[in-house]
Amino acid sequence: MEATTDPIISFRNVNKVYEDGTVGLKDITFEIPRGQFLVVVGLSGAGKSTLLRTINRMHEISSGEIKIDQEPIQAYKGKALRQLRCHIGMIFQNFNLVNRSSVEKNVLSGLAGVYPTWRCILGLFSTPDKQRAIQALKRVSLTQKLYARADQLSGGQQQRVAIARTLMQDPKIILADEPVASLDPRTTQDVMDTLQQLNREDGITVIVNLHSVALAQKYADRIIGLRAGQLVYDEPISRVTPTALNQIYQTN
Repeated sequence: MEATTDPIISFRNVNKVYEDGTVGLKDITFEIPRGQFLVVVGLSGAGKSTLLRTINRMHEISSGEIKIDQEPIQAYKGKALRQLRCHIGMIFQNFNLVNRSSVEKNVLSGLAGVYPTWRCILGLFSTPDKQRAIQALKRVSLTQKLYARADQLSGGQQQRVAIARTLMQDPKIILADEPVASLDPRTTQDVMDTLQQLNREDGITVIVNLHSVALAQKYADRIIGLRAGQLVYDEPISRVTPTALNQIYQTN
């Protein structure tokens, strides 16, 4: 599914300064069209994770404005903030699964924003939602692992469980923070292929932080580059050149 020109996310003059004075983001202004597969590249410490985590308010910005679906999100509290996060999936480098729980329970935990906490703890999910969990695992080719413990899976399988968990949220946005950094090349391709499939078939806007320029060029519709918290590169994949990408990683 091709991205539309309608921005689902807008950054305007966004700054993030941590309490110790470290600049996380500096005057970030850009828009992300609905349905785009955006890859963010840059050195470690460039601000990639900070940028992602401002979208679901895991990190608060110091100034500026972020809009999702044309609505400023900085003032969201309580129910409004929970609803925002319900439809923004987050995939982490370290998977964030409960290792001693089954794959099924880990996937169903994607409904934590919908179910009361006590029902999640006791595993009291409805039959339709359990069927949804099976369908989510089918999307990532893991239905055969439904009752396996998470810590019995390979790294790639654990990351695909994390993606299935995100699908339970019916997300309109998926944020993936270095989702393949700890995976081997074959498993990396499987995970990136899955994210691309969800983007193209479901129209989910996908934003991925990557270190690998080669992966960025293979999967992105558009690449942006950060250096020291600043946006230093922004091009559609058709205009991306290796020389320009390499300049993002210059430190002087």
